[in-house]
Amino acid sequence: MRAQPQPVIPVTVLETKLYVPRPRPGQVSRPRLRERLDRATRATLVLVSAPAGFGKTTLLTEWLAASSADGGRRTAAWLSLDAGDNDPAHFWTYVIAGLRSLVPDMGASALELLQSPQALPVEAVLTTLINDLGTVDGDVVLVLDDYHVIESREVHDAMGFLLDHLPPQLHLVISSRADPPLPLARLRAGGELVEVRAADLRFTAEEAAAYLNDAMGLQLTAPDVAALEGRTEGWIAALQLAALSMQGRADAGDFIAGFAGDDRYVVDYLVEEVVQRQPQPVQDFLLRTSVLTRMSGPLCDAVAGSTGGKAMLQALERGNLFLVPLDDQRRWYRYHHLFADVLQARLMDEHPELLPDLHAAASRWYADNGEPAEAIRHAMAGGDVQQAADLVERTLAAVRRDRQDALLRSWLEALPEDVIRVRPVLCIAAAGSLLSTAEVEGVERRLRDAERWRDLVFDDAGRQGERPPELVVVNEQEFAWLPTWVSIYRAGLALALGDGPATVLHARRALEVLDEDDVVGLGAATALIGLASWGTGDLATTYAAYVSCLTTFERAGHVADVMGIAITVGDLCVAFGRLDEAMGTYESALALAAAQGGPAPRGSADMYVGISGVHFERGDLGAAHAALLRCRELGEHLGLPQNRYRSRVAMARLLEAEGDLDGALELLDEAERLYVGDFSPRVRPVPARKARVWVKQGRLDDVRSWARREGLAPDDELSYLREFEHVTLARALLVEDRLDEAAGLLDRLQEAAQSGGRTGAVIEVLVLRALVAQRQGDPRTALAAVSRALELAEPEGHVQVFVDEGEPMASLLRAAAASGHGPAYLHRLLAGQGATAPSSRRPRSGDPVEPLSERERDVLRLLATDLSGPEIARRLVVSLNTVRTHTKNIYAKLGVNSRRAAVRRAEELDL
Repeated sequence: MRAQPQPVIPVTVLETKLYVPRPRPGQVSRPRLRERLDRATRATLVLVSAPAGFGKTTLLTEWLAASSADGGRRTAAWLSLDAGDNDPAHFWTYVIAGLRSLVPDMGASALELLQSPQALPVEAVLTTLINDLGTVDGDVVLVLDDYHVIESREVHDAMGFLLDHLPPQLHLVISSRADPPLPLARLRAGGELVEVRAADLRFTAEEAAAYLNDAMGLQLTAPDVAALEGRTEGWIAALQLAALSMQGRADAGDFIAGFAGDDRYVVDYLVEEVVQRQPQPVQDFLLRTSVLTRMSGPLCDAVAGSTGGKAMLQALERGNLFLVPLDDQRRWYRYHHLFADVLQARLMDEHPELLPDLHAAASRWYADNGEPAEAIRHAMAGGDVQQAADLVERTLAAVRRDRQDALLRSWLEALPEDVIRVRPVLCIAAAGSLLSTAEVEGVERRLRDAERWRDLVFDDAGRQGERPPELVVVNEQEFAWLPTWVSIYRAGLALALGDGPATVLHARRALEVLDEDDVVGLGAATALIGLASWGTGDLATTYAAYVSCLTTFERAGHVADVMGIAITVGDLCVAFGRLDEAMGTYESALALAAAQGGPAPRGSADMYVGISGVHFERGDLGAAHAALLRCRELGEHLGLPQNRYRSRVAMARLLEAEGDLDGALELLDEAERLYVGDFSPRVRPVPARKARVWVKQGRLDDVRSWARREGLAPDDELSYLREFEHVTLARALLVEDRLDEAAGLLDRLQEAAQSGGRTGAVIEVLVLRALVAQRQGDPRTALAAVSRALELAEPEGHVQVFVDEGEPMASLLRAAAASGHGPAYLHRLLAGQGATAPSSRRPRSGDPVEPLSERERDVLRLLATDLSGPEIARRLVVSLNTVRTHTKNIYAKLGVNSRRAAVRRAEELDL
């Protein structure tokens, strides 16, 4: 119901997760492994798999730095993963953010799909991302570090899909402590996998000597180096810890002989050696800050209860004490995972009583510094569920604004039931988070909890009384609006369950107790009334409700909400046949946005999709194309969740009108993948639009299969929700010469559309009725039907509904002109018929066996220029895959196999 901005990732989080580590001074060069990694450009996946401490990250940073120094075109995006990235939306949001750090416009559509409140198949999200990646020039490396923290089956499955469809420009590198559950065997068998494993990463004797003596300056003898390398088996972390322990010792040989054991024992032993050699203040600092996943000076001061945190971090880095910088400014760091594990285990063993206070201090610091997600995580980790609940309640407005419903839901699910039940604000938030994904299970229970508190505290007018002592309220504003939002979510639940009358009842109750400052509540309740009426075909009530919403949000200056409402108002105007009003609605919304200044708000792209639709209805296909081009220029990230679907449907209608039926179907297939269901009724389903194209192609078996799947028959009881499908069925009946059935169905559809005031549908039905009568040999009925259609269509300038029907309609229009009907308007319609009619040029010897479609001719003209494939796609406002399909068809029809040959052949044929 509402347009929402994109989720906001805290800048510090984004910077640290996407920071590409730099090689450290003195790092041992490993050309043998770099050469293996260089094969990444010929492989689908590079897997660096080894336990902790084997130098996986160090190797990858050296490889990327060497590639850059060599002047290669390879650029890299780096994502440091943690346990929080098991949320698929988080995972792919960060992946896209990393790619956008290299290509700013990359993945805008995929981001919007991720942020949709409704669940969407991840394949739809990744398909749009893969299409974007296919347009990138040069190689791009995506490094996923610490992939072993990912346990989500959904993320693994999506990664498998990405690997199956990886464009050649993208090279995926995974660094992990364990093999990920991906199709490694298949990739290995196909030569598409480059592997670097623990055995490869272990230091050779020569590398160990270079590290210990050159990098660490220990001056060990060859036997000592060999002994240490043998004891550690080339394990880099153990060598580093041993080197730190030996610095300043005179008895290096004795020390080397003094430890042995398995890897875990060696690490524990050596970490203890390193830590014990530090001054007590440093030991205390290390233990106390080990609870942090990332550290800055001020944060360490807050947690360690001291000052000088920044200087301490810098000193630890200079001392090579397993500190990893997370930005170039050296503001943020983290401990090496292996080192942090040992520190945390020691803290738990020696000072478990400190953990709650340490996490509480971290939580307070993050809360004070605008990072509520980290504040909540530390409160949970410290066992302070009351503080965590307080933080969740305080951050509700921001979480809703940023559409982070999955994150909110994860917080609420982590809180104990008894904590939520005494907090009505969290009860109602839980109900809303479930409804945001169209999930109804569990909503009733949460609403009843909220209603119990409402009934105890509020009177029928929404005024507050005495509060029970067990009631917990932190966010007073949200609590004051509780009666309104209980009723709003009651209405939403009723709508999800298909109970229109209950939806209206609860929405009106919300309006009765509404606070005048709750503008969002006003819009939501009003829109729910409209939605309930929309599903029944009562478009007049729906229109009135949405216009009221539009006025409310305009006065409040909520531009994004205005955009969201304007789309629905425009759709309703088109259904009413009022094209001028639809155009005015879209243009007014854009004018409001322009008046506020700044960048175009989210939803702007949708306005141009609507404008394109009006131009299309009026037969101005050039203007319709231009509006869609403007939509794309703005970027699909400025659209609402349905923008990708709507824009592709709009472009498909243009291609269909121009005769490119295959291209139209390709776009409709993409639209079907991108469709996101919401509370709005699905009145023009994509499968029905595809069936209309199949009718034109003569694919009647496919049309019949569609009708069977949808349960459609000529004698069905009619409803507004299925009107578009039944009109489509009538088109199929006409082509199949089932004329009596078509006529009967169309007569009933006309009566239903007229009674509902849906003039747009009436015009289309009359056009089809005229064609049926013409085919039946009944010119009088045909002329009467087309004349009535012209009377309804002329005031608003409908053109395309007539032009699309080709020569049969043109003959009826000429008959109408002969009877004296609207000469100027008819002239325009007949001119439109000529503009979209197939070429009348007579075929010549050597012409293609099959003529090129208009869209193929457009592509062919651009193939003769210097434009690249992606540039041609942008010029024609289609996907790169569409351009490739057209190019393949052109080659086949012209009998050539290259771009240059196609252009030369076209010149020979004067195409």
